[in-house]
Amino acid sequence: MLDAKISNKQRLSIYKRDNFRCALCDGVRGIQIHHVIPRGRGGNNSNHNLITLCMYCHGIAHGTKWAEGPDYIDQEDIELSCVEYLSDLYAGEGEVWNPWEPGKEGSW
Repeated sequence: MLDAKISNKQRLSIYKRDNFRCALCDGVRGIQIHHVIPRGRGGNNSNHNLITLCMYCHGIAHGTKWAEGPDYIDQEDIELSCVEYLSDLYAGEGEVWNPWEPGKEGSW
C-alpha cells in the first residue's frame, strides 16, 4: 500500500526546490503539492513525482478552472508541463525521469 502522507520535511524540501512558487506559472497564491503521476495510477511520494502548483494550475490539473485563473491552458497542457519541468530538473543531475517508460527511474 502506498503511503498517502507527505512528511512536513519532504513538503518543505519540495517547496524550497521550486522556490516557493508555482513551477509552471511562477505564481505564489495558494501553493500546493501536486502528484504528477496520481497515486491512484501508481504514483508515489518521491521527489521525482511531486511539484508545486498554485491553486489555479492545480485546479486545472484536476479538471477545475477558476474564474481568476489562466484561460489559455488546459489539463493536458498542465500534465505535459509538469513532466517537462521534472524531466529538465532531474536531467541536470544525470538522472532519467520518464513516467511512460517502464523500468526507468521515476517511472510508475
